[in-house]
Amino acid sequence: MDDYERIMDAVGFIRKNSTLLPQAAVVLGSGLGEFAEAVSGPTAIAYADIPHFKKVSVAGHAGRLVLGRVGAMPVAVLQGRYHYYEGHDINDVVFPVRVLAKLGVKSLLLTNAAGGIGRELRPGDLMVIRDHINLMGVNPLRGANDERLGPRFPDMSAVYDREFQEVIAAAQKEAGLAAKKGVYLALSGPSYETPAEIRMLAALGADAVGMSTVPEAICARHMGVRVAGISCITNLAAGISAQPLSHKEVTETAERVKGDFIRLLELVIPKLAF
Repeated sequence: MDDYERIMDAVGFIRKNSTLLPQAAVVLGSGLGEFAEAVSGPTAIAYADIPHFKKVSVAGHAGRLVLGRVGAMPVAVLQGRYHYYEGHDINDVVFPVRVLAKLGVKSLLLTNAAGGIGRELRPGDLMVIRDHINLMGVNPLRGANDERLGPRFPDMSAVYDREFQEVIAAAQKEAGLAAKKGVYLALSGPSYETPAEIRMLAALGADAVGMSTVPEAICARHMGVRVAGISCITNLAAGISAQPLSHKEVTETAERVKGDFIRLLELVIPKLAF
């Protein structure tokens, strides 16, 4: 069974368990999974039950696909994601996003927990991603290209949809939140960066750093899906923060700002029309 057949096998299973036709989708990052509880009329399917989905092993990732509505928008919510650092093949990391695209999703909102590099960023800020830098050392499109999924050389001039960036910024203003934009840089992890590495990343133009999102964004654009991104700045990066970095700090900050995060997504998602 090739990758396309695996994707369609998973799509067929999901369609047997829900009649909803999602138009938008959300991937929830570390500590941000509680938004899935805000979906109305939900059908929840454990990743373990979906053909070819892998087990989620990182704290703060529930490992469920939730189908329902946010306002009038039919949505699919990935409550947790796979990370390259867990040892997954990169094709498995992006597999759920490919399944969402074949389910009919036209717009994808990627969220993550990230370390702040930009001096104007503070823990608890919700940063709109305007572009990314891929330093993971891997590209999910490497290898033979399947034209049923997308072109051999997809354009990445505007990965993060400019209209969606403005939609999110307007929603931040409506919710009384600071509207901040920046460049997200992805590394493979799982170790946090050294202060010297952070100085290098700052020189490269990064405003926030994390260990996810970029492979999913690349694959979504490969398949013609419009992409938006929000980073929850959960800590200041090494050398900027005076404290040692820990995943506990990440989840604690995400917990602290979950109300703002949920309110923002409730405002944004109904406007992510294709």
